[in-house]
Amino acid sequence: MTSLRLRPWQRAAFDQFTGSNSPDFLAVATPGAGKTTFALTCALAHLASSPGRLVVVAPTSHLKTQWARAAHRLGLALDIDWAPGQGLARDVHGLVTTYQQVANGSAAERLQGIARDGLVVLDEIHHAGDERAWGSSVLSAFSTASRRLALSGTPFRSDDTPIPFITYETTAEGDLARADVTYGYDDALRDGGVVRPVYFPRFDGQMEWSTPTGDVVRANFADELNRDQVSARLRTALSLDGDWLPQVLTQADQRLRAIRSTDPDAGGLVIATDVDHAHGVARLLRNRLGVHADVVVSDDPSASAKIAAFANDDRPWLISVRMVSEGVDIPRLRVGVYATTVATELFFRQAVGRFVRWQPGRGTQRAYVFIPDDPRLRTHAFRIAESRRHALRPPGRDDDEESFQRGPTEANAVDERPEQLSLFSVVSSTATGMQVHAITEHGLQEFDDDELVPEPAQGDGLEIDLPIVLTEAGRVPFGELSVAERKEDLRTRNAALARRLVDMTGWPHPRVQAEMNRRAGVTSVASATEEQLDRRLRHAESWLRRLRQ
Repeated sequence: MTSLRLRPWQRAAFDQFTGSNSPDFLAVATPGAGKTTFALTCALAHLASSPGRLVVVAPTSHLKTQWARAAHRLGLALDIDWAPGQGLARDVHGLVTTYQQVANGSAAERLQGIARDGLVVLDEIHHAGDERAWGSSVLSAFSTASRRLALSGTPFRSDDTPIPFITYETTAEGDLARADVTYGYDDALRDGGVVRPVYFPRFDGQMEWSTPTGDVVRANFADELNRDQVSARLRTALSLDGDWLPQVLTQADQRLRAIRSTDPDAGGLVIATDVDHAHGVARLLRNRLGVHADVVVSDDPSASAKIAAFANDDRPWLISVRMVSEGVDIPRLRVGVYATTVATELFFRQAVGRFVRWQPGRGTQRAYVFIPDDPRLRTHAFRIAESRRHALRPPGRDDDEESFQRGPTEANAVDERPEQLSLFSVVSSTATGMQVHAITEHGLQEFDDDELVPEPAQGDGLEIDLPIVLTEAGRVPFGELSVAERKEDLRTRNAALARRLVDMTGWPHPRVQAEMNRRAGVTSVASATEEQLDRRLRHAESWLRRLRQ
């Protein structure tokens, strides 16, 4: 690949990044806009003129693989298996890690040396404020980098934790992060061919539940309730013991079937409350609708592989618990059901971002996210059309002064108190009164269920010549598998051969591994290049053949 067609906003942001003398750059762009491609194009330009390495920090392990694959498509090789106790191979341009890993043990200290004079890409930079240890580790690890490119699709926070390498400015609304580039959802809709218009079918209902005191409460989503009752009302609607959720899932499945009649690979996503709830939703879809659904949860070691398989398949439904929120790229998702009690705006926006990704070469691409008509979720959906900047509450500000950054209803995000939940029970729930609104290039609009929104024409792209960035081992070859994937295959084959040599020689495993390294002239498997791993495998195979003679 010698050239790349960038969207107008990507080219403008790229020109601004390459023309800036500041070590820090913040790009805020809506999910689906192409932040990854923009960042990797900046990385190519930086590495072509700098001897440093590239370090990408992502929110989750799954996104490490996603970044490595995207980098590979542009001729960059990133190590996804790097650990603090090992070096970095010569045949990679850098590594991709997570915020959690940066904060573990000696990782920050080791990353200081790797990132020195290099480029660091901080994906979804707001995660550096999730824990003070994460923020301080990021600050320590990457202070020596030549450039730091921070990315965010959700440019705001609801706490007072400052984020490293972000510049704040004081305004009447408080301390706001200053972005070098801002490209909002409304901008992307106007440009056309970048994101999809999203419809929000909202369902009211009649919910009935018993309180810890034994009282029975009946309410719909229009009723004024106290904080505990607001939480209980949403839990009742989403419970598998009532009829509200089955009715909404039925409507969502019908919508997905209609879309799949013209787009057979279109998929749906249910965001569940917890592991038990997710498996219960899967049973409900199977038993009531005859639909198979894959379930991915964070404690499943194969979760990332399941997400990747679903992204490249045509199966209809995926059910997740916090696994498919931000950054995960499944462009075929067209229908969602927001069935979690997490009611914060940040999580809601991240979830909706999974449905906005545009698929080139297709016709109408409306997406639907089915939600309870809970006032908090309704407000979040309305606000998606607004471009917002990261708002940082100044220390000492009272909670009732936070409306500029969180809105009046987010303070009522679900408060699940164990002692109350143990006495909480669902009596009944029924879905009623669906309404539909959508965020389009014209802003917020109400629609009849079958009314179409004209979609804007796709904007023209801008060509950019890509520099060739070589490693010490030469140019990274482009193929079906990335360097990281090919090296993982070679390490697996080396490990299998080592086990066979242990059986044949009777030697302990460490001695066999050391002998395999000696024969191939390899210092360690972790820091070996692809060529070294292949050579190690061939020497070991030769050793095994001689033992068999």
